[in-house]
Amino acid sequence: MAANASGTLVVVVLIAVVNYDIIARGIFNKPFHGAVEVVQFSMVLIVFLQLPDVIRVGRLTRSDGFLTVMRHRRPAAGRWMANGIDAMSALFMVLVAVAIWPEFLEMWDTKDYFGVPGVFTAPWWPVKLVIFLSACLCTVHFILHIFTRTGDDIPHQESGS
Repeated sequence: MAANASGTLVVVVLIAVVNYDIIARGIFNKPFHGAVEVVQFSMVLIVFLQLPDVIRVGRLTRSDGFLTVMRHRRPAAGRWMANGIDAMSALFMVLVAVAIWPEFLEMWDTKDYFGVPGVFTAPWWPVKLVIFLSACLCTVHFILHIFTRTGDDIPHQESGS
């Protein structure tokens, strides 16, 4: 939930940056030259900061019509399928974490920046770190779903959805 709240704060900062750019460009003819880079940077942060909480509360976009039918007709098979999906999802998140970790270390060591030199630059390593931590949290949530699933329910989906 803390990562989700941080993602929300990034949204608020992004709104402030875009509004500042609009006002500075329109009224003073002095645009914020790093606006595009800040938006790109922020979009990645927002997605990966909010992803673990989306998974936690069961709001990850997916097509689970067949899984819903299986849970009602054959609860045991439905549980096995839901557990299999969560296990594959956890494995995918582990692969993302394993793949991004060396990139984070490289960006940390080289102090690699993105943007336009002399206009606006920012380091890449915070983005890589957020992706790594997000993938780790997502892995934990998918594994918890497997071990907390009972009966024919899927505990990470809110009732009435």
